[in-house]
Amino acid sequence: QIDPKDYTFSGLKDETVGRLPGKVAGQQFVIQDCENCSIYIFDHSATITIDDCINCQIFLGPIKGSVFFRDCKDCKCIVACQQFRTRDCRKLEVFLCCATQPIIESSTGMKFGCFQYYYPELALQFKDAGLSIFNNTWSNIHDFTPVSGENNWGLLPENAVVQDYVPLPSSEELKAVRISTDATKSIIPVTRGRRQKSSDESCLAVFFAGDYTTANARKLIDEMTGKGFQLVQTKEVSMKAEDAHRVFQQCASEFIPLLEKGPVVALEFNGDGVVEGCRSTINDVFSGTKVFVSESKASASQDVDNFYNFVDMQMGM
Repeated sequence: QIDPKDYTFSGLKDETVGRLPGKVAGQQFVIQDCENCSIYIFDHSATITIDDCINCQIFLGPIKGSVFFRDCKDCKCIVACQQFRTRDCRKLEVFLCCATQPIIESSTGMKFGCFQYYYPELALQFKDAGLSIFNNTWSNIHDFTPVSGENNWGLLPENAVVQDYVPLPSSEELKAVRISTDATKSIIPVTRGRRQKSSDESCLAVFFAGDYTTANARKLIDEMTGKGFQLVQTKEVSMKAEDAHRVFQQCASEFIPLLEKGPVVALEFNGDGVVEGCRSTINDVFSGTKVFVSESKASASQDVDNFYNFVDMQMGM
C-alpha cells in the first residue's frame, strides 16, 4: 500500500530534504508550502506539482509526464520532464530539459538555461521515464499570457554555473549521491538552443539506430565541442521513407533501409568551418559507421531547415 506522505513535502521551512535513487520509482510527487528549503528528488517520477513555494532550491530527476509550478516565487530549479508548465509564478530560474515546448502562464521574471547534471543512476532514470536525452526544447518557451511591450522570460547567462543556483545537498543522507555538475559530464548534451549563433555556418549530422547510437552521438559532440564548435540542438525521432526523401534528398536511398531499426539521433553544430570539421571528424573517428553529414556549407543550412521542419511537423501531429 502506497502512503502519499512518502511522496509529499509539505509545509517545510529552512530544511534540506530529498529522495535517494530508487525511492520514488515512478510515483507521483507533491511539493507544497515550502520556504527557504533545498529539495532534491534523485529519482524518476510520474508527475510532480509544486505549489506555493518561496525561495527554494529544487532538483527534480526525470518526470515521465508533467511538472507544474503554481504560485511559486524566487525559486531556483533543475528539472527534466516531458511537459513543463508554470502559472502565477515570479522569478523562477530553471535549468531545464523538456521534451515538448515549455509553457508559462501569468508568470514573470522567468529565466531558463539548459539542464546540466550527472549522477550514475540518472541515465537509467531517463529511460525509465521514457525520456530521450536528445529531446530538449529548453529555450523554446511559449508564453500563454504575453504582455505587450514586456518580456516575461529570458535566458540565463551563458556562463551560468549550476551549483551557484542549486548547490549540492548538504545533508549526510543525500551526499551519498555521486553528483557532477560539470557541463562536459552532463547526461543531457548542453545545447545553445535559441541563443544567437556565432556563425552563419551550421552542419547537420544524423546517426541511425544501433547498439552504439547514443555513445557515437556523444563522442561526436565531445570531439566537435573540443574543437571549439557549438552544439545548437539535438533530436531523437523516428523517420519514415518519405521523411528521408525530404531531409536527405538525393542520398535518401542509402539511408532508408537503416530507418527500420529505430529512431535517428540528429545533431546541429555551428561555427566557421563546421561542415569541414564535422566531415573530417566523422571520417577519422566513425569510419565504419553510416552517418549522414551535410556535404557543403551551401547545402548545410538547407539540411538543418529540412530536418527541423520535418521535426516540427511531427511534434505538431
